[in-house]
Amino acid sequence: MPFVNVQTVKGMLDERQKSELLSRITELLVEIEGRGDPAFRQSVWVRIDEHAPEQWSLGGVQPTAAMIAAKFPPR
Repeated sequence: MPFVNVQTVKGMLDERQKSELLSRITELLVEIEGRGDPAFRQSVWVRIDEHAPEQWSLGGVQPTAAMIAAKFPPR
């Protein structure tokens, strides 16, 4: 039973993006680890943990939410 834990900065993903991420990670594990068996989906755990920007460090700098968002502009 795989367990995937995605950690991200709080506020970087909206609800639609989170839902898509959870779904696509699940499907990837079904395809690879479950060898395409749809029944394997019931064994896949995926969790998204969001942490405040102050809890991160990037290159030794404690970034603000705005600094992080600037690195990943919306498409």
